Amino acid sequence: MIALRPARPDDAAAIAAIYAPHVLVGTASFETEAPDARTMRTRMSGSEGLYPWLVATQGEATGGVLAYAYATAFATREAYRWTVETTVYVADAAQRQGAGRLLYEALIDTLRAQGFTQAIARIALPNPASIALHEQVGFRRAGVLREAGWKSGRWIDVGLWQCELAEPATPPAEPRPFVEVGLVRG
Repeated sequence: MIALRPARPDDAAAIAAIYAPHVLVGTASFETEAPDARTMRTRMSGSEGLYPWLVATQGEATGGVLAYAYATAFATREAYRWTVETTVYVADAAQRQGAGRLLYEALIDTLRAQGFTQAIARIALPNPASIALHEQVGFRRAGVLREAGWKSGRWIDVGLWQCELAEPATPPAEPRPFVEVGLVRG
């Protein structure tokens, strides 16, 4: 059974291991050097309690990490603070078990409870599996950045997918930190 929980600092090595193949072999990530566990821990703590980092595990709290998802600032300008960028990565061995979708649904529910209004995902194209997952959880295509990245000896287009999390209020309330809201499901 798949369990979801907030990521902990001791998950950083498993998260780095899940991410590494996407950096080293694939084009889903535009990084060219796989970050180690220390770098992942730094990224996780860099959210300063505002943005969620979640993991899916096999079984309860002792199960190994199958997938992870997180949100981060979409852009640094103050007016963007209600918009987040999201991502999810699933271990190769856990593909097609439903962990990615469960995790992404919980991430979206959590972001809604926090008061964010928009989620943006960048998808290196082509990637029909990622597109399908994003659209299953409520994202819609918002545009394409042509030849936006050079990796693996070729130019790669990047699709932008957007999910409306909430009707924007006027004026908007400040987003609540993840450390106050916690993991939300359904």
